[in-house]
Amino acid sequence: MTITLSTLAVAPIADADVADVVALWQACGLTRPWNDPAADIAMARKGANATVLVGRNDGAIVATVLVGHDGHRGWVYYLAVDPAQRGKGYGRIMMDVAEDWLRGHGIQKLQLMVRPDNTGVKDFYQSLGYSEQERVIYAKWLDGREPTP
Repeated sequence: MTITLSTLAVAPIADADVADVVALWQACGLTRPWNDPAADIAMARKGANATVLVGRNDGAIVATVLVGHDGHRGWVYYLAVDPAQRGKGYGRIMMDVAEDWLRGHGIQKLQLMVRPDNTGVKDFYQSLGYSEQERVIYAKWLDGREPTP
């Protein structure tokens, strides 16, 4: 399945794309030392409840989104647009494709988390109709590690 919108062709990630996708996520500041992005990609790809979608312009990977669901709510992670390609609507296209993917899986609500220091995306998500909701997030590393920020 490849969808072409504007100058962006969107399709599921291929094995050969993993290193380039990880590099894009790192360039966009989305990775953290305690999360292995390649492992996140592998986890998303091994089941039917998640996928990584890649947006290409002239064959180059310029945007991504990891989208999945738990059967009740959809979640978006790693929405990334190459910093040199921002302002072209690629983020909006990737979110539209992620929403369509969730609708196709019968999911009616999408949620996403934004780190407090990532203030630059708040206006973007609000322009897409997302609203901030008050939540407290609890987390625990199941392997006994200390909490991470």
